[in-house]
Amino acid sequence: MDSAALKAMQAPLKDAYRGDAGSALITLRAKGSVDDQKIACKVETGRAIAEAGLHPATGGSGMELCSGDMLLEALVACAGVTLKAVATALDFKLAGATVEAEGDLDFRGTLGVSKEAPVGFRAIRLRFDMQTDEPQDRIDSLIKLTERYCVVFQTLNTKPELSVATKVAAAG
Repeated sequence: MDSAALKAMQAPLKDAYRGDAGSALITLRAKGSVDDQKIACKVETGRAIAEAGLHPATGGSGMELCSGDMLLEALVACAGVTLKAVATALDFKLAGATVEAEGDLDFRGTLGVSKEAPVGFRAIRLRFDMQTDEPQDRIDSLIKLTERYCVVFQTLNTKPELSVATKVAAAG
């Protein structure tokens, strides 16, 4: 897809959102069910069921997906798609690219071993390895815009309002 095709595809959406801001607000959903035989959660991905479980550092077998890995994978996916879309919109000559994310966790926090150890990632690093002959100022602009428009990056960067609700039904 080239810049003109991308702009033509997105133009009616942008016009609609400018005319009715409410139409741009979409609620995405994810759903999973707790496994009744082991410590795992089966997450519906739209294409298959992904089974998440404990990381081996918390006693897991390593056979199930780790939700921390899935978070990093979501960041890589979003950043990669955003990089490609921004490069296309800018007519940026990108011969190829890989995106990597890594994050540091202290499992003492999630296991309740230390109240001083945080639960969650202490740091996340995102790296783009690109094949391009573009000048550095265009590369810098591409990365800046990718950061700005990457939904997962911005969600991690600017903590959203979080809430938890519970619905209880009688067992049996």
